[in-house]
Amino acid sequence: MAIPDSQAEAAALLRRLAGGGDPIETHISAIFIGADTVWKLKKAVRLGFLDFSDLAARAHFARRELALNQPHAPGLYRDVVPITRGPAGLALNGEGPPVEWVLRMAPVPPGDFLDAIARRGALAPALLDGMADAVAALHQAAPPAPPGFDAPGAAGRVLDGNIRDCLANGLAEARVRALGGAMRARLDALAPLLAARATAGRVRRCHGDLHLGNLCLWQGRPTPFDALEFDEALATTDTGYDLAFLLMDLCQFGQRAAANRVMNRYLGRSGDVGLLAPLGFWMALRAMVRAHVAARRGDDGMAYLAAAEGFLAPSPPRLVAIGGLQGTGKTWLARALAPDLGAAPGALHLRTDETRKRRAGLPPEARLPAEAYAEAESRAVHAEIFAAARQALAAGHSVVLDAVFLDPTLRAAAESAAAPHPFTGFWLAAPLDLLRERVARRSAEGTDASDATVAVLEQAARADPGAIGWQVLDATAPLTPARATLALHPGTGA
Repeated sequence: MAIPDSQAEAAALLRRLAGGGDPIETHISAIFIGADTVWKLKKAVRLGFLDFSDLAARAHFARRELALNQPHAPGLYRDVVPITRGPAGLALNGEGPPVEWVLRMAPVPPGDFLDAIARRGALAPALLDGMADAVAALHQAAPPAPPGFDAPGAAGRVLDGNIRDCLANGLAEARVRALGGAMRARLDALAPLLAARATAGRVRRCHGDLHLGNLCLWQGRPTPFDALEFDEALATTDTGYDLAFLLMDLCQFGQRAAANRVMNRYLGRSGDVGLLAPLGFWMALRAMVRAHVAARRGDDGMAYLAAAEGFLAPSPPRLVAIGGLQGTGKTWLARALAPDLGAAPGALHLRTDETRKRRAGLPPEARLPAEAYAEAESRAVHAEIFAAARQALAAGHSVVLDAVFLDPTLRAAAESAAAPHPFTGFWLAAPLDLLRERVARRSAEGTDASDATVAVLEQAARADPGAIGWQVLDATAPLTPARATLALHPGTGA
């Protein structure tokens, strides 16, 4: 959609300020990128879902965009200024009455947007963890919905709107109606849970448009920006639905392993295992949005429609437990297996080290004192991961448990947590000298959730684990036999 004629003069001024280049345009904005400043102009348009036709509305929503985004992206969002008309014509923030309002921002290199990083295959683990941390922090700071918020009703309205838009934009009618019917049935089943999540404060004033293109590297960190400013009802939603857009987008970029890591890091920070039950529905709903948007642009939306069908399809869950001494690579193996287990974007990875940190109110990489490893706290940590595993399995999601599991009673508890679903236990083993080397290196780096030292390892090595009934794997090369046991094929989500 072109810039309206009524804004042509203001657009010409911004083009000159930006050095003469054409703006980047969406259907509601024009973004003029200069050497050290970006100017964002809201188009004077009235669409079915917004009305920017009035100057006062454009001023209001420019300020609203600034207020929503500036706390999470300090320095990226600068201010809102008028374009004024004076004796010499139009000027930015000059004398005379405002004729337009623009949002001023700092420029971001094109390669620093997360969708661009995903396209070049550069989503490193630390970057994925940072993405999840940023989203978790955004949700933690977001104000909750008012009491009595009708979460099932809101989801139903979004679903109905997406069905209409898919049909209106020419997507295959039979498939759209079949998918819509299946999603309505799933929503009806989820309604009590969605309502309970709203009561528990999980519905908040979220970002609202949290896809990869709306995150960038800013000051070295993944940073959400361009939060939905023009529709409070649409942006007031379950935090899990907000996250689902990012997970769906990663999957559609062919980055299911990345989506799995982001999901698990987010859950490790928030503890919100309850979002797994509606996650397939939410990801399907986000894929439907992308399907009709793509079709409206003249692109093929059927790939997104097929993705929505896949996200909604059930996948029988299973529980995999991985035990062994410190340094055997339990977490490495868990992260390698989890993306290909069960429903998208893969299994819930429950790690005692991360659960212990969250219970202490700390990020995973923070160090804990010795008393945090007292027997009573360790029992509570294991009880929590077993309860979370049962909850996830009941929601239809596979689980990978990641703990030392030296105590035979804990191994038995892990097996019991799986019932009635399939269970597989792996025990990693390696020479003690190799484990000492690994643990010493990890302790020196200080970038992992494990607080284990060589002394802790050696104490554990002296303990008697009892008879090991789980499949014993060589910790120097555990992945191939583990995949064979589970009949997994990388990237299939089997």
